[in-house]
Amino acid sequence: MKRILLFILVLFFLGIFLKACLRKDIPYVLPKKMVQHDLKEINYPSDEKNVTIDGVDYLQSQAPVGKFGGELVISTIGEGPKTFNPCNTKDATSSSMAGLMYDGLVTTNPRTGKVEPLLAKSFEINGNDYIIHLRHGIKWTDGKLITADDVMYTYNEIVFKGLGNPSTMDAMKIDGNLPELVKIDDYTVKFTTSKPFAPFLRQLSYPIVPKHYFKKYTDKGESVFNAFLTPNTPPEEIISSGAFKLKEYVAAQRVIFERNPNYYKINLDNKKLPYLNKLVYLIVGDTNNEILKFEAKEIDVLSIRGSDVARYKLREPDSDYVVYNIGPDTGTMFVVINLNNRKDKNGKPYVNPIKHSWFANRDFRAAVDWAIDRKNMVQNIASGVAEPLFTAESLNSIYLNKYIKGHPQDFKVAKESLDNAGFVNRNGILYDKNGNRVEFDLYTNAGNLEREALGVMVKQDLEELGMKVNFKPLEFNSLVNKLTNTHDWDMAIMGLTGSPLEPHDGKNVWTSFGSLHVFNQRDPNSKIDDRLGWEKELDEIFKEGALKLSYEERKPIYDKYQTIIYNQKPIIYLYSPTRIVAIRKKFKNIFPTSLSGLIYNLDEIYVD
Repeated sequence: MKRILLFILVLFFLGIFLKACLRKDIPYVLPKKMVQHDLKEINYPSDEKNVTIDGVDYLQSQAPVGKFGGELVISTIGEGPKTFNPCNTKDATSSSMAGLMYDGLVTTNPRTGKVEPLLAKSFEINGNDYIIHLRHGIKWTDGKLITADDVMYTYNEIVFKGLGNPSTMDAMKIDGNLPELVKIDDYTVKFTTSKPFAPFLRQLSYPIVPKHYFKKYTDKGESVFNAFLTPNTPPEEIISSGAFKLKEYVAAQRVIFERNPNYYKINLDNKKLPYLNKLVYLIVGDTNNEILKFEAKEIDVLSIRGSDVARYKLREPDSDYVVYNIGPDTGTMFVVINLNNRKDKNGKPYVNPIKHSWFANRDFRAAVDWAIDRKNMVQNIASGVAEPLFTAESLNSIYLNKYIKGHPQDFKVAKESLDNAGFVNRNGILYDKNGNRVEFDLYTNAGNLEREALGVMVKQDLEELGMKVNFKPLEFNSLVNKLTNTHDWDMAIMGLTGSPLEPHDGKNVWTSFGSLHVFNQRDPNSKIDDRLGWEKELDEIFKEGALKLSYEERKPIYDKYQTIIYNQKPIIYLYSPTRIVAIRKKFKNIFPTSLSGLIYNLDEIYVD
């Protein structure tokens, strides 16, 4: 009874603040719940402008002029960053922190989704040629100029050689060929693709790194480069270009960034941004600890769990914070099943052959899908502040396949699928056709209480079918190692960030030799073609989709890939949370958007 009353209360207060829509700057239909925190329309500033002063090409913010000084304290769950090398990040924490320090040639407009210049002053597209004009006079933190040599080095010596995280290299290939890159002069480069390639310009957001700092590490080989810029690197040694530079790292406690005085963005008074003196990440063990630190005013921003939304909305009028509803999460949450039937170098199968025979059976995977109670997850984990998810694209993606409607939990259909696959339930225990009891491990990353709660629910749902599920939360690094290196896992609950504007960003997940094709990961150097039939289809879809230039041509192609994933179920999607975020009222120039979240514009935010 108490749970029902709480759920009604959540819906009541959500109804109060889910009334007004964010200004419709985004060029596609916004989800109905994409709303701001109150009835006032958010007044977004105009787009940034190029301004040249004394021969330096600055990027000028059009946001209201703020005050310099102060700090913003945010949190990160887990053990902190694994690397500060922007070319070698494989987790969200490392990526976001490296992203503070290194900018790319272009960026995505946080409201419209358009590609805009960043380190580039401008760009032009002539057929398959992409000509990039760099800003004159802007500098690295050590005072050296950022030039075309840095761009040439970043792409030729890192991206195109697949050093660090090879995802960008994978995404840039057309029929196995990388683009050509030539230097025109000290501030101009030209990329040439072999064919018209729709996603290419957006991929130029890859972080540019300083040649004079990185080269001595790339010259020593991949292993040395991958160990470069660990969290133990002295901050004063790191040379970067972003709004903030590293000041201090204390393991498992905090990461402190300070403003970069050489940053190339300025305000309307032509003074260099950012406004904040410091940006502090507190490393917290789990979401409960995060909430306690927000309540104690130790952190300034909090992503609010569905179960806490009503409480924070009740307190908001008399509090020092404001709550924003930013809409559906741009990422996805799912159960992934290991289909890998290969062996390690010692000839040992990564997955027990008996288990693999289950996981490889589409009817077994369908049974898992039909047994999962997404409605229960939405109500009891997200407290109604979420929607069930059945597709590989997020709910606010312009490429979402709206013909995939999903289904409720249905044990009858699940059991029929198991019957079709030859499984037998004896006295509540499930056996395969050879008499082996169905037992396997289910992993997720420890400390993420939402995923841990999901793991408990998935375990309970599957045990209703007679399966024995050993749920094992693991430290994040250990889990990633299993998924991408040792491959010795059965099922896992994970999440991936995504782009609601470009499905090709998921190429490394869906193509057969992609670096994040975790459900059936292969050695990229393998010459053996052991692709499943539907994997071959996905390869062709992502090849074809990238070569079509209009949305109208691309949409049905990417609808098809979502249909394949829904039917084959190597990954089973769970739900999409609605992003509810609180921030202290003292922070100004806050312009939340569905694409970019709440504090994407850290260089413009100031303390009043």
